[in-house]
Amino acid sequence: MTLPLKSLFQLPDGMIYLDGNSLGPLPCGVSDAVKACVEDQWKNQLIKGWNDCGWMEQPERVGNLIAPLIGAQSNSVVCGDTLSLKVFQALSAALQMNPERKIILSDTGNFPTDLYMAEGLIKLKAAGIELKLVEPGQINDALDSTVAAVLLTEVDYRTGKRYNMPQLTQAAHAVGAVAIWDLAHSAGAVDVDVAASGCEFAIGCTYKYLNAGPGAPAFIYVRPDLIDTIDPALSGWLGHQSPFSFNLTYQPVSGIGRFRIGTPPVLQMAALEAALKVWENTSITEIRHASIRLTSLFIDEVESRCDQLTLVSPRDSAERGSQVSFAFEHGYAAIQALIDRGIIGDFRAPDIMRFGFTPLFIDDSDVVGAAESLAEVVNERIWDQPVYHRRKAVT
Repeated sequence: MTLPLKSLFQLPDGMIYLDGNSLGPLPCGVSDAVKACVEDQWKNQLIKGWNDCGWMEQPERVGNLIAPLIGAQSNSVVCGDTLSLKVFQALSAALQMNPERKIILSDTGNFPTDLYMAEGLIKLKAAGIELKLVEPGQINDALDSTVAAVLLTEVDYRTGKRYNMPQLTQAAHAVGAVAIWDLAHSAGAVDVDVAASGCEFAIGCTYKYLNAGPGAPAFIYVRPDLIDTIDPALSGWLGHQSPFSFNLTYQPVSGIGRFRIGTPPVLQMAALEAALKVWENTSITEIRHASIRLTSLFIDEVESRCDQLTLVSPRDSAERGSQVSFAFEHGYAAIQALIDRGIIGDFRAPDIMRFGFTPLFIDDSDVVGAAESLAEVVNERIWDQPVYHRRKAVT
C-alpha cells in the first residue's frame, strides 16, 4: 500500500497531528480488540483467560511482533512493565557483565528517566559506581577501559539528532564496554538494526511511533548469545522457570522470558498487539524514506516563511530522526496557540518546539498546512495572548 495509511487510524477531523513521537493516535481495530478482551475474555473466561486466551504468552508473542521493527532476531525481545524498569534491567545486567568497572557513560541529552534509573541503581549498589555525563557528540572521546556500560538514546528526544548506533557500539566494544540503546524515539520511526549493530541491550516504549496507547508496555531486547548468561536483578515471579511451583528461591527460566518481571498488563497488551497490525501494510524502510522527505519539507516550508525560529535538529537527514525541532524564546506559548488551531506539536524546556512526523498518517498537505499555521502564529505574534502563557502540567 502507498503511504500515508490514514484510513488505518481514527484521527480527529480537522487536526494535523505532529505529536506521534510523544503519543501515537488510535489505530483502527484497537478499540474492538480491547473490547473483545474485556467482554469476551475477561467477562466470560475470568481466570481461565490465562490459559485459554493466551494471556500468559503475550509478552513473548508481542515481543516477536516488535522484533522485526528493530532488526532483532525472533525470541530476543520481550514486552511488559515500563521503560524505566527495562532501563534498570539492562543497566544492572551490564554492570554484572563488567563487575570490575565503575563507570556508566551517558550524555547530557539523554532522557532524564534513563539517568534517574542509573542514579537509583548506583545508590542501591553503593560500590563506587559513577554516572559520567558528557555533552552529546563527545561519547567517543570519553570511552576508555574504566567504562562498564554506555547508555544512550539513539534519537535525542529534544533535537531529534540521531546517533550512529553501529559506530558507537563498535567503539564501546573496542574498550570492553557494554552498549545499551534506548529506542523510545526510534522504534517504528527509523531503520534500526540491533542485531547488525551487535549491541548487548536495547529498550523502548510502544506508545509513541508504535501507537499502542497511553501507558502502553515497554520492551527489552537482549542479544541472543547473552540471554541465558544474565542473572536478572529484578527477579520477578513470571521470570521464574516454574512460577506455579511456588518455589521460595528464584530460578530464571531459559530464554528471553527471564526478563519478564510482573503480571503482564493484559488489556494494554491487547491494544498493542492490535496496533502492530498496521505494520502488515508497510515496512520500516518505506517509513524511513517517507520520514526523511516529510521532515525535510517541513524545514524548508518553515524557514521560507519565518525567520524568527532557529532549527536545532540536524539539517542532514541521515543524522535526524523522525522529528523536527525549532528553538524560539516564546516556544511554549506558540505551541499552545498552534494546538488551539488544531496543529498538535509539543514543547520541551527551555525553548524547543517539537514536531514529530509519522508517515503512517502524515502527508505533504499536513506538512505545508502546519508550516503555514506556525508562521502565522509567530509572525503575527498570536502567541502573545495571556491564555497561551499559562503553563499546563504536561507540555
